[in-house]
Amino acid sequence: MDIRRLEIFCRVVELKSFTRAAEACLLSQPTVSEHIRQLEESLDEKLLDRLGRQALPTPAGDILYRYARQIILLRDEAVQAMENHKGITSGTLTIGASTIPGAYILPALIEAFKAQNPSIRLTLKISGTRAIIEALAQGHIELAIIGAKSKNQDLECRDIFSDELVLAVHPQHPFAHKGSVSVQELEGQPFLLREEGSGTRIAMTESLGYHKFDLSRLDVVAEMGSTEAVRQSIKAGLGISFLSSLAVREDIKNGTLAQVDIEGIKILRPLYLVQRKGRQLTPLALSFLEFFMAHNPQ
Repeated sequence: MDIRRLEIFCRVVELKSFTRAAEACLLSQPTVSEHIRQLEESLDEKLLDRLGRQALPTPAGDILYRYARQIILLRDEAVQAMENHKGITSGTLTIGASTIPGAYILPALIEAFKAQNPSIRLTLKISGTRAIIEALAQGHIELAIIGAKSKNQDLECRDIFSDELVLAVHPQHPFAHKGSVSVQELEGQPFLLREEGSGTRIAMTESLGYHKFDLSRLDVVAEMGSTEAVRQSIKAGLGISFLSSLAVREDIKNGTLAQVDIEGIKILRPLYLVQRKGRQLTPLALSFLEFFMAHNPQ
């Protein structure tokens, strides 16, 4: 079974389109279609259904996709193992991260790692915690740093350090001049929430719940899909919110946002290093992991 053909098949499944897969693989659409036709012919199974502009896997296609991903990953591991045997640190590695570690922790570490290993290609995939967990489970990435512990039994999570969530308000908000408020004073305040599944929201909900304060008591004016959207909305006076201390550090320093303490409450959000259980990391992934742990920000 031709691995290149399996790669093309996986791209069609992942992108749900022959056209987009052709663009991603730098091939013409007829060439992609011919590869899929030959793959179906060799297996004597229909692998993809064309539904309008979408291409979706058949039950047989779902089975092949799972094994094809493993074959491709094993091929990559073998190539990198041989390069490592020759004393060459090279290859391609994709690391996943939720918003905070992806924006404020990993970029500098990745830059330093690449400076030591200029021949590698390292990609950082930043998304919500839920999406990163799914990408790990499907084998699209080897390592990730996320802000909430996964319940997926196939994943191994290690608590590596903690990030503090702080209440951020506009400098002219009444809370800004108090310095600290009680948790009860949050009730009735226009509040900006991150989307469900984000590490920030999970940590905030659990901490406030522990102190007998339910989110239903907040006057939620918007739910947003990124820390940056919340940050800019606070600056615009739309509401207040809990954000990572890393995300608002410069704003607090420059006076464009104000930090307000909550009496008796400190919200610490663990950040987790996650990988597949029982899966041997490629030499490049192991090398980056060692580098990361040696340069742990905390």
